[in-house]
Amino acid sequence: MPPTFRHSLLLCTAVTALVLLGARGVSAQDSPAATASVTVNGKTISIKYSAPSVRGRVIFGPGNLVSKDPTYPVWRAGADAATLLQTDADLMIGNLAVPKGTYSLYVNLKNMEAWELIVNKQAGQWGLTYDQSRDLGRVPMAMSKPPALVETLKYALTDQGGGKVELLLEWVYRHTTVPITVK
Repeated sequence: MPPTFRHSLLLCTAVTALVLLGARGVSAQDSPAATASVTVNGKTISIKYSAPSVRGRVIFGPGNLVSKDPTYPVWRAGADAATLLQTDADLMIGNLAVPKGTYSLYVNLKNMEAWELIVNKQAGQWGLTYDQSRDLGRVPMAMSKPPALVETLKYALTDQGGGKVELLLEWVYRHTTVPITVK
């Protein structure tokens, strides 16, 4: 093999590898893994999710990105794999009894002004795989508008004292909360 051809082949291989690694790195950063957690009375509650960013896209509203999901109007409440709720304690999420364990969280967007948090007994699936027959239940979410655009999806679990926790989900121009009581 002539030296110039060999050098060209090596250069092509190196460039291809860099492009693939770069694309992989960008893809991994599109919706990075995130966790929200709180410990109350020695028991931990955590939410593990992928946090997408708006990046100029229409997320909710006419012709929105989320409506293209095959599970719409049920949304995976994050990106990539289904959002996971793990709890070491029995909980009351709103008026729904949730035994300790691992669950998937989805949000029903049928009414864009009155979302419902869905606690699903199936865990570990891809976010676009939703089986309504596995729902433990649904809970209304209190909704308000943040003062500014929330670029990256965010969950927070905040200890309110007395065994009470607030679950927050906010993204774009939506700020939603659900009360949790640790049993």
